[in-house]
Amino acid sequence: MPNPVAGRPLPREFYAGPTQTVARQLLGCRLVREERINGRLQRLSGMITETEAYCGEDDLGCHAKAGLTRRTEPLYGPPGQTYVYFTYGMHWLLCVVTRPIGQPEAVLIRAILPEEGIEVIAQRRGKQARKHWTDGPGKLTQAMAIDGQHNKLDLTAPKAIISIEAGEPIPEKNVVVGPRIGLFTVPEPWKSKPWRYLGKLPKVA
Repeated sequence: MPNPVAGRPLPREFYAGPTQTVARQLLGCRLVREERINGRLQRLSGMITETEAYCGEDDLGCHAKAGLTRRTEPLYGPPGQTYVYFTYGMHWLLCVVTRPIGQPEAVLIRAILPEEGIEVIAQRRGKQARKHWTDGPGKLTQAMAIDGQHNKLDLTAPKAIISIEAGEPIPEKNVVVGPRIGLFTVPEPWKSKPWRYLGKLPKVA
C-alpha cells in the first residue's frame, strides 16, 4: 500500500494490516474529532503518542478472548471501525479495529498530544497540568467528548466525526516498545507481550 499522505484520513487498507504494525504506524498520526459546540462545528485534534495492540481470541489480554458477544461484536467488524467501551465504571476507552472482518483485533489509543481545540480541551481537562490532559486513554476520551455513542463508527467514512489523519512518522530512535499497561490478572506470556508503543516527544509543561 502507498504511504498515506500527511493531513489526509487514513484509508481502510491501513487498518487491515498486522495489528502490531498498525499500532506502531499510528504514532505521529492525528486523531480528529469534529464536534458541534455552541452551534458551531469545531475541530479537536491531537497527535497520537501511545498505542497498544490487542490481537484476537488467543490474546488473553484482549476482550475477544470471550469470543463473539454483544460487547465484543465491533471487534469482528471491518478494519477502520471504532470500538469504544466503558471500563472501571468510570472511563470510556477508544480502540480502532484492525485486520479483515472476522478477525477480532484492535489498537487502543492510549495518549495524544493536543493540537487543535486547545481551549475546549483546557475547559474539560484544565484541572490538571497540561502535560497530563490527554496522557491516558480515559483522559483523551474525556478531552474529546468520546463515549459509547461513538462505538462502531467508520473512521474512513466521508465527513466522519472521528477520523485519523496521516502525520509525520516518529523515528524508531524515539519509540519505546514494552508490555501493555493494566493487565493485572492476565497470565503470561500475554501480560508481558511487547505490544505497547510510546513515542518520545519534546516535554510539555
